[in-house]
Amino acid sequence: MIRSLVQLGAVAGVVVSLSGCSLLSTPDPVQLYRFGLPMDAPSAEGDTPAPLSVSIRRIEFPEASSDDRILGVTGTETAYVGGARWVSPAATLFDDSLKAAFANRADQIRVLGRREPGTPPLVLQVTVTTFEVRYAAPGATPDVVITARAQLRSTPERRDEGAIRPEEGRSVERVFTVTQPASENRVSAIVAAFDTATRDINTQIADWTIRSAR
Repeated sequence: MIRSLVQLGAVAGVVVSLSGCSLLSTPDPVQLYRFGLPMDAPSAEGDTPAPLSVSIRRIEFPEASSDDRILGVTGTETAYVGGARWVSPAATLFDDSLKAAFANRADQIRVLGRREPGTPPLVLQVTVTTFEVRYAAPGATPDVVITARAQLRSTPERRDEGAIRPEEGRSVERVFTVTQPASENRVSAIVAAFDTATRDINTQIADWTIRSAR
């Protein structure tokens, strides 16, 4: 399922050495997938605005897994899953999933638009450091591993109100890690594990943000 980078390089060399007709051959089909769909319908805000509001900065993602390719790791070797890609860059899908987790808690916290004017009372920065499918051995049933560092800080205006004082105005942070086993060594099962793991970690981040703000 996963082609090593060395093998891909060798295949590329063979294709170049062949006649021009090989360049016109039909490429292998690529199936598109997505992850992190909204978990539930958004909570109703009602007539009372949410007691908290937060601005979520743009997600930071490791370069190797930020685009539409699915990164696989076996020991010290890395490769991309052949024949499968995300429908959008992984960083974009993860960002959408994080917003969905907060949208499901709209009665508790409101996410401010990134272009919304004014100084946000709370700022959340999420940095994803691991987003990969990990094999204990070649051909083994893999695990999807996601690690993210969340940092929540309050602005001076919010600190002066006294509504939140994480360590007297200094930011608070936490590292979240989710390991989700795939049911089998198939692309569809790996994608399902990514979907479950992403929903899980973003739910944890949203709940932690609310607890920390309170």
